[in-house]
Formats: sequence, C-alpha cells, structure tokens
Amino acid sequence: MLVINFSHPLNKVHLQKIEELARQKIDQVIEVNSHINQQKPLVEQIVELVDRVGLTPEEWQTLPFILNPPALNISAVTLLAEVHGRCGYFPAVVRLRPMEGSLPPQFEVAEIINLHQVREEARKRRD
Repeated sequence: MLVINFSHPLNKVHLQKIEELARQKIDQVIEVNSHINQQKPLVEQIVELVDRVGLTPEEWQTLPFILNPPALNISAVTLLAEVHGRCGYFPAVVRLRPMEGSLPPQFEVAEIINLHQVREEARKRRD
C-alpha cells in the first residue's frame, strides 16, 4: 500500500498505526510539500501538487493508497476533488489528532476514514 502525505512528516509510530488500522503493509510513502501561495489561484496549485506525486493515470486507478491530506481545509477539499477525478473514487484518509498534554504539541493517528464509504452511506440518506 502507498501512503501519499500532503501534510507534516509521518514518523515510524504513525506509519505503524496506519498499517495496523488498514491491515496492510505500507510499501512506500510519498511526501509532497503542500504549501500554497495564497495570492495565486488555488486549483492550479493543487493540480501541480497532485502531479508531484508522480503516478501515471493507470497507477491512480489501480494502486491501493491512503492520503494524509493538507492541514489547510480549502487545500484539502480541493485536493480530494482532484484525486477523485484521477482515481474515480474518494480515497481513504488519515485523521491525526493532538496528543493530550504533549509538549511540544505532538500528533497521533486517530483513525483512517474511508471517504468512499462515507459517500455511499450518505446517499442512503437522500431519500
């Protein structure tokens, strides 16, 4: 499995927890700096970020992966739309949470959210 990280670096403990929750071995982590220029249009910057992952159209559609989205909310939602367009579904994402009482602030893997499943369940509530 591939982890595509658009956020702060993931340490060994984070990666072990992701493997445990996903029940899959991580074969590769692709780190992509998600810094954006607030003075420029966002969509073109997000397309460039996703291009930097380096996957072919076929790999986007066939490789198993989990995303760690950017921390900036508008970047994250725009990135999800771009990735959905490339792979054809909403990917699973990592949710990090602050570790209570840690100084300096530290984060732990809280859960993996299967966004495709969230979408499918939400469709049932349309009626």
